[in-house]
Amino acid sequence: MKTRLVNTALPVALLGILGLSWEASVHFFEIPSYILPGPWEIVKVMWQRMDLFAAHGVVTLIEIVLGFWLALVVGLTLAVLIHASRIIERSFLPLIISSQTIPVFAIAPLLILWFGYGIGSKVVMTAIIVFFPIVINTVEGLKAADPDTLALLQILEASPGQVFFKVRVPQSLPFVFSGIKIGVAVSVIGAVIGEWVGAKEGLGYLMIHANAQLQVELVFASIFWLSILGMGLYGLVVVVERLLIPWRHGGGSD
Repeated sequence: MKTRLVNTALPVALLGILGLSWEASVHFFEIPSYILPGPWEIVKVMWQRMDLFAAHGVVTLIEIVLGFWLALVVGLTLAVLIHASRIIERSFLPLIISSQTIPVFAIAPLLILWFGYGIGSKVVMTAIIVFFPIVINTVEGLKAADPDTLALLQILEASPGQVFFKVRVPQSLPFVFSGIKIGVAVSVIGAVIGEWVGAKEGLGYLMIHANAQLQVELVFASIFWLSILGMGLYGLVVVVERLLIPWRHGGGSD
């Protein structure tokens, strides 16, 4: 309990120090709010325009959730196929890796052209960004099964299905959740990039619209809400991970 309080207090204290330093710097150097507003001014805008952020935030959240689930289903399926077949691994893995060298901004206009200005292009953009860490981590996790356990099951003449579901899947879960946590952390980026390129609603659209009108405090407030959204989704994944693989978090007093 004491360790948890310390682990929570440290980042909160650091965040408070950074916020106070930011606020003091803005006042000390007399920086205009249209260039860099102080944290307190941003927090006031976040509270006063709550209805605006809620309306746009729900849109962005739906895009993130749908894109994440699309990436999760496709990514896990492809990872299993890659693990099961050398031909599929040699065919698809290089393509998956090379796809990460393409800047997402380069394909965003194409997604708008193919899927329109609606939610579809943002969902696909989010899925593209989330997809990679899930696939790679799951493939590595399926390969990381304990060789002694695999040898024992082979001696016991276990079927490939029994080996897969009783050994490979459980032992790969820490790897899978590592990929999911990375994916959910960057999922916000995919949705926002999609909204920047072409959208009529969402926090990314709100940022572009506010920036064009020099409402810098509104831009920062949108960024803050996106951060809160991302941290909330990450925390939800951590909770699910603790429920599914409690042994990974059991014990440990550091």
